[in-house]
Amino acid sequence: MDKINLCEKLDLFKEYWSPKILGEVNESYVKIAKLKGEFLWHIHDKEDEMFHVLKGELIIKFRDKDVILNEGEFLIIPKGIEHMPVAKEEVHVMLIEAKTTLNTGGIRNERTVEKLERI
Repeated sequence: MDKINLCEKLDLFKEYWSPKILGEVNESYVKIAKLKGEFLWHIHDKEDEMFHVLKGELIIKFRDKDVILNEGEFLIIPKGIEHMPVAKEEVHVMLIEAKTTLNTGGIRNERTVEKLERI
């Protein structure tokens, strides 16, 4: 039961689109990540996903609309909804996701992070 300083943890890495585990809540991970550029269209068939913007502006694209998240705002994406995160500039986010959530959903490619680092 140690407190966690998000700014200090975010200073520990530079890579984009590579979530890091901060802790666990029941069957979910609390993660942080740095994002920049476009990710990819993907779906999480069995897991909801929460993006909480800590710094910057994040666009979550859906097939029928875009949702812009600013600092201090979050969005819960229900399972089965196709989406694509886009960060025009560097964005820092906190994610809350089931432990089974793969960052690229049902797609496996060079952006897939199979084994998450705990920081």
